[in-house]
Amino acid sequence: MTRILLVAVALIFFVGPINSAEVYTDQFVVHVEGGAELARELANKHGFEYLGQVFGDHYHLRHKRIAKRSLQRSEEHHRSLEQEPSVRSFSQQTLKRRSKREFRETVLNDPRWSEMWYLNRGKSLDMNVQNVWKKNITGRGVVVTILDDGLEKDHPDLVENYDPQASWDMNNHDPDPQPRYDLVDSNRHGTRCAGEVAAVKNNSICAVGVAFGAGIGGVRMLDGDVTDVVEARSLALNNQHIDVYSASWGPDDDGKTVDGPGELATRAFREGIERGRGGLGSIFVWASGNGGRERDNCNCDGYTNAIWTLSISSATENGLVPWYSEACSSTLATTYSSGSTGERQIITTDLHHGCTSTHTGTSASAPLAAGICALALEANRRLTWRDMQHIVVRTAKPANLHTSDWQKNGVGRNVSHSFGYGLMDADAMVALAKRWTTVPQQKTCMVRAQPLDKYISPKSHVELKLNVNCENVRFLEHVQAKVTLSATRRGDLHIYLTSPAGTRSTLLAQRPLDNSRSGFQAWPFMSVHTWGESPNGRWKLEVHNDGRYFGKATLKEWSLILYGTSEDPDVWSAGAGARPPPQYGDVPSGPHEENEKEAPPTPAAPQTTRKTTTKAPTTLRPSPPPVPISPTAKAFPVYRPMKPPPSLGRPPSDHESLDNFIHSDSRRPVESPQPGLSVHGTRENPARGTGVSSSKPIEGSGAAAHGCGTGRPCLECPYPQYATWSGCVDKCPDGTYPSPPSSSLPLAGSSERTATLTCEHCHYSCRACRGPSDDQCMRCFGDADLVDGGYCQSKVLLARLNTAAVWYKAMTVALMTLCVVIVSVAGLVLVTQTNCLATCCGGPSSSRDATGGRSARYSGLPVHTSTFPEDGVIQAPVTPYHSKDSSTPKMPNVKPYRDDDI
Repeated sequence: MTRILLVAVALIFFVGPINSAEVYTDQFVVHVEGGAELARELANKHGFEYLGQVFGDHYHLRHKRIAKRSLQRSEEHHRSLEQEPSVRSFSQQTLKRRSKREFRETVLNDPRWSEMWYLNRGKSLDMNVQNVWKKNITGRGVVVTILDDGLEKDHPDLVENYDPQASWDMNNHDPDPQPRYDLVDSNRHGTRCAGEVAAVKNNSICAVGVAFGAGIGGVRMLDGDVTDVVEARSLALNNQHIDVYSASWGPDDDGKTVDGPGELATRAFREGIERGRGGLGSIFVWASGNGGRERDNCNCDGYTNAIWTLSISSATENGLVPWYSEACSSTLATTYSSGSTGERQIITTDLHHGCTSTHTGTSASAPLAAGICALALEANRRLTWRDMQHIVVRTAKPANLHTSDWQKNGVGRNVSHSFGYGLMDADAMVALAKRWTTVPQQKTCMVRAQPLDKYISPKSHVELKLNVNCENVRFLEHVQAKVTLSATRRGDLHIYLTSPAGTRSTLLAQRPLDNSRSGFQAWPFMSVHTWGESPNGRWKLEVHNDGRYFGKATLKEWSLILYGTSEDPDVWSAGAGARPPPQYGDVPSGPHEENEKEAPPTPAAPQTTRKTTTKAPTTLRPSPPPVPISPTAKAFPVYRPMKPPPSLGRPPSDHESLDNFIHSDSRRPVESPQPGLSVHGTRENPARGTGVSSSKPIEGSGAAAHGCGTGRPCLECPYPQYATWSGCVDKCPDGTYPSPPSSSLPLAGSSERTATLTCEHCHYSCRACRGPSDDQCMRCFGDADLVDGGYCQSKVLLARLNTAAVWYKAMTVALMTLCVVIVSVAGLVLVTQTNCLATCCGGPSSSRDATGGRSARYSGLPVHTSTFPEDGVIQAPVTPYHSKDSSTPKMPNVKPYRDDDI
């Protein structure tokens, strides 16, 4: 027993410290003055092998008689080297523990991980996310927000990634997005979507998010009155901090609604893609809709039908089209979600710190897509909103998705109305993002058909053709067919568009539940099916009317809006030359250049008849381009002060690196290091002796040697000029305001400290302002008025509010008048009835008949008398029955109807 204890003590003292002790190798690094030849002679003298030069006079040696791994250094060789006069210093190399910073392929301890089939079943039957995690890409530095009914920010599987700067409560006007709790947990939607994106990994709680390293926020905006301004404020929230907006909502999926974003929300979309993320553009991910059972069409949803959104559909576990899915030509790609009975659903976080395995619908698909976009953004932070759509189109996989409408477009890509270009592949997206070069500038070509009133009789259709020749658009991205038509029954219509390459897009399918007579008023049906094709050639529009009897329709006008590039984005992204990234305020994504063409008058085509087709070819002629859309067009005002986005015209903060400032690669708050200052630079002016004067102003900018303009922010300008992105100016331009001066280090050759004046950006609702908030406006854009001393509010909205107020007052007066009349009439009737009863039925008075006898008075009750009544006196009446007799059956108590009783 004593021997065992001694062995244990020996192990503690001798084996225990091995893990922390240094392990010496057989290699040395010596510093020898005299060159490589002297180092070789030294190595040969002491039995070393000369391995090479490290740098300078440092040389790498190895000794064959020294152990490759030892806990003790070689004292003999240390003494021999110490005695050499040419050796300035030396060191015996020790082993250092280093590990690859990649995802370790271990079994996650999140309890529902094994059930997350859409992430872990492999064999090309998931979205290839684990391969991205192995590359240590988890969404770090990317911020995603969920526009929904709130976010349970203290959920243990979300709290570590919660980002308050990506959150807001638009319903209660405060920064806390916590959902409102009720008995049926009706506000669970946002928390479920957030867990799909950024649930924390390996914390033994619930599940794991696709981008478990990303920041996650929530905007509570659906648990209350949803208005245009609520949507606009949500879409524009902190768009210099938030990278990806995920939305799983839209107009009613009832098969009869045609609706889209209002004026303010549309401007917020434009603000996001033009200015969001420092000019790269916000990424908007949208669920395509759940109206499949009602045979709805997502091209009637103006949010998924917009070119600014990445519209995502769903596929079931078995790769089938779900029963709830809507098919349309604007769907870009697909992720997995729920299906029919027997098919598994989505695992994610739930209210009350819970976990659910029953998240369903396209609501579950959009957050998965948002998480994959976050992974791609970590791989390449310079991706624009159009870059992201290009990458999705090129990497989506149609394999294992089953539908009958797959077709190859003009450039050989498979595309479907149900699945878009296929299932999103995270690994392929990240790999392509790493080597991606920003696509060429977006161009726009508008082709207007000649105005017409084309009658479409029931059970017939018309075909209209346009010959297109766009000089500035050669490679298509989005195509919009803007159609105006009337119809006796809108649901009887279906519309198709065929490109010159033969790709046929269903712009509108029949909607049996749509009985509206409103038709379509310049509705922009959008298709992504012709992505990459050439727009030039003959396009064909088919409008079918399947109405019965008197179900007529009339096509009044239509036009094509073609978005794309003049250069091949495939060649460009393959390395045809790196272009400078877009500057803040540029419009790299909007219709920056436009070309408009209009069809000349053509001979009248014959009227359509039943089961006939009318073809109206059209020849085009160019016309002058319209006035381009102003790049300073802004989204519309919000009505509560919001934290302003960080301006890119500011000088960098004390603890912010210049590279981080210019490129804005990190969206997370910068943590201040320990106190201290490190200044790197040169003692003398580096411009001296180069033949370039350091005081020469930058051409066209007014900045004197302060390194600004041409896409870089001015960090310093001569007093009293202001620093902006474009250069030094004497007065801040519209949309900016002068910030308080901040002191800066003295310039080279000057002993005086200068004051840095900068122009900060106003809130996007202000044309001119005195500060960053939306209540500090001084002037408004033409479609808004200045109210309450500092807010810019829409003239249209104000007019509607005033009109609504007038109608409210009028209706209130009318209702009050009606109530008074009703009460007066009721009182009059009651008084009249009371007087009648008192006159006709009251008192003991009696009357006599002609014979002097007392006459009988009818009491309303049965009268029982004998055959020969005495003295004509009526017998006392007998009560017929009791209304509440014990024999009367009682009505059973009926409980109110509830959905749970189904």
